[in-house]
This record gives sequence, C-alpha cells and structure tokens, in this order.
Amino acid sequence: MFMRDNDSATGNRRIALLLAFLGILVFSFTFPATVLALRGLDPMLIGVGRAALAAVPAAGALLWARAARPRSWKGPLIVGLGVVVAFPVLSTLALAHGSSAAHGAVVIGLLPAATAIMATLRAGERQPRAFWAAAGSGAACITLFTLVQGGGGLTTADLLLLGALVLCGLSYAEGGRMAREMPAWQVICWALVLYAPLTVPATAWLLAATEPAWTAESLAGFGYVSFFSMFLGFFAWYAGLAGAGIARVGQVQLVQPLLTLGWSALFLGERLDAVTGVAALAVLGCVAWTQRARGTGEAAPAPRGEPAPV
Repeated sequence: MFMRDNDSATGNRRIALLLAFLGILVFSFTFPATVLALRGLDPMLIGVGRAALAAVPAAGALLWARAARPRSWKGPLIVGLGVVVAFPVLSTLALAHGSSAAHGAVVIGLLPAATAIMATLRAGERQPRAFWAAAGSGAACITLFTLVQGGGGLTTADLLLLGALVLCGLSYAEGGRMAREMPAWQVICWALVLYAPLTVPATAWLLAATEPAWTAESLAGFGYVSFFSMFLGFFAWYAGLAGAGIARVGQVQLVQPLLTLGWSALFLGERLDAVTGVAALAVLGCVAWTQRARGTGEAAPAPRGEPAPV
C-alpha cells in the first residue's frame, strides 16, 4: 500500500512537471512574438492591450463555469500585478529599448531563482542546500552573461527586465499557491478580470493615440501574446506549480531561454554568438541539478491526491 501511494505521488509529480513544461513551451515564444508585434504596434499598446484582449475569454470562461469568487481578492491582485501588468509592460519596453529576444530570454532566466525565493516567502516552501546551490549557480551564470553582454554594466533594457522578473516571480509563487485551492485555470482568469477596468480603457486610449499598423506580423505577434502567453499558457503553468512544488517546478523555466534562442534564430533571424550559447547550456545544466536536489520543498497535496486541475 505504501509503495502504491509512493508510485501515485511520483506519477502526479511527473504529470505536474509535464504541465509546467507545456506552459514553458508556450511562454518561450513570447519574446519573438513581441518582436513581431513591435513591427507595427506601440510598446505600451502591446504590454497593456494583451491583457485587455485576454480578459474577454477569461470572463467568458468564468461565466460558463459559474466559478465561485475567490475567498480573498489579495491573491488575484498580486498575480495580476506581476503577470498582467508588470511583466508584459516592462518586458515589451525592454525589447523596444534595443534588447534582442535572445538576450532578453537569457536575462529572464533569473526568473526561477526569483520564483523560488517568493515560494519560500509566500507559500512556505523549504528547499535543501543543494537546491539553492543549483538555483544560485544558474542565476550566477545569467548574471555573468548579462554583464558581459552589457560591457560590464546593466543597460536600460536589463533594468526593465530585472524589474519584470522580480514582480513576475512574486506572481508565479502566489498563483501556484492559489492553484492549490481552486482550479488552476481560474487563477489567471480572475487576475485578468480584476485588472480589466484598468487595462480595457487604457487599451482603448492607446488604440486611438498611437495609430497602430496592423500588418500580418504585428497581428500575429499580438494575437499570440494575448491568447497564448497571457491566457492559455497559464492554465498548464499554474497547475504544474501547484502539483509538484512552486520552487522546484519553477526551475523548469530555466529551459525557456534555450527554447527562445531557437525560436529567435528560426523566426527572427537573430544570430546566436558563442557566449549566448554557452550561457544557455549552463543554465540548462542547472535545471537537471535542481531536479535531483530532493528535499522537503514539495507542494501541499492537491485535492484527492491529484495535481491541481487545469
């Protein structure tokens, strides 16, 4: 009986890790899609408008499911601050200020470390020293890469990205905690709906003030970041965080820079230098290290012993 319970728990964690990877796969194309959107749209329109557009299916899904309101609005407020407002706006401005999608992707590789710290503060998770050594090594690799690429200092784009990842890490941790108490897909839906009174009027004003050029590239890029990066990707991502531990699953995101580098080269024609390639491979190695660093930082069990529902 004990062995069957262990097998079940291991299977649930594997499913959660798979869900997290699916979310990362969706998020990995966010920067290239944003670059495409910038070829015809204002940065602020992209950053704010994607949340306004995603709020429409979010509200529809909540109404269709007759979802109960959150017991507290503090959680959706924190989630929305990072993933609905700060990350979309700040990362888009960083790309508009000259950061390539490849460079930005590697810098954002610091996000798992930020998520792990926030998981300790917000969700009460604890990790062994080996985990923190692995996460710290990944963060050190990315910091060194950023300084080398910036000529020994941080650029304006880097500072914008750093601000985005700190607030996003907080939102990931809070969203993972919320997904233990409600279906994971509802976490992002409630955050989008909560911020809609801010994002929808702002988007309407930006549409009138910026004269967007709706080319095939800008439309495709904007559509992707709105429906996939801002909405559907979080269904799998928050379920994964809730099902196998926020800090541990968050380290899977270290794979994201490597995926984004590939998309940037394939779809944007960005050239990848040796330094970028080495940095991406180094952080990928740290992912494997964190997953082997077993300790006490597992997630609280989801209802009925299953991963939180998507």
